[in-house]
Amino acid sequence: MRALIAVLLGLAAGPAAAALEVFACTPEWAALARELGGERVSVYEATSARQDPHRIEARPALLARARRADLLVCTGAELEAGWLPLLQRESGNPRIQSGRPGYFEAAAYVELLEKPAALDRSLGDIHAAGNPHIHLDPRNLLKVADALARRLAELSPKDAVYFESRHRDFSSRMREAIARWEREAAPLRGVPVVTHHRHSSYLLAWLGIKQVADLEPLPGVEPSVAHLAKVVEQLRTEPARMVLRVPYQSPRPSEWVVGRVPGMRAVELPFTVGGSERAKDLFGLFDDTLARLLAAVRG
Repeated sequence: MRALIAVLLGLAAGPAAAALEVFACTPEWAALARELGGERVSVYEATSARQDPHRIEARPALLARARRADLLVCTGAELEAGWLPLLQRESGNPRIQSGRPGYFEAAAYVELLEKPAALDRSLGDIHAAGNPHIHLDPRNLLKVADALARRLAELSPKDAVYFESRHRDFSSRMREAIARWEREAAPLRGVPVVTHHRHSSYLLAWLGIKQVADLEPLPGVEPSVAHLAKVVEQLRTEPARMVLRVPYQSPRPSEWVVGRVPGMRAVELPFTVGGSERAKDLFGLFDDTLARLLAAVRG
């Protein structure tokens, strides 16, 4: 009898509410959506840490996911300009179009660095709004989380209390982690580095690391041997401790430079969630990033 009553009550309650379908353009926003949404969201990652988020093909699998999405969570600031507009248009999904509640740009909620004084294609692959790699300053994650939690609640009001509870928990853990990371990173302040691309500008600004050169002659332009030779010559008078690259970049340019400058190290940073074995979530991303930087400084 009890079993029959349980079945009847289950039927009366109806089917469980479906989770919000979240389409995340990059792994960091997929990770943040999972932190805030928990079991009330179903998150799809459009890209991986081994892919350059600037250059993605709007393939059929992405279109299929975009068609069913309730919420699109992307960086904005033109990071996905080469593929996201096509994906939105071809999906035929009115919910995720620009200006709709189902369209969320993380860059809209933080102050962007490196805003160009002029826009000219001869200057390379520059972004009009500024550097879009905002997630590498964890303080920006707190700002984006505030806005994303509100957006989730707007799209699913019945889960608002649940989302806010997870938001408070995430923010508390992230603030504690930021304080710990800043203490651990004290030896990095003022350390000179070279980057392969301006992917780490927010990280360097947060930790007080000094960028002295870039392997790319222009943003988005792969370095030639001639340019790398100029970088090596510069480093003879303005030394750096390491060259930073990310998983989707070739190691050859940084290794070429390091092989010609004694005392330098080539360091691959995870860049985003999934970029290394340890970077399984947003907290692991920064744990591993700091560990790699500190290891290079300590030799």
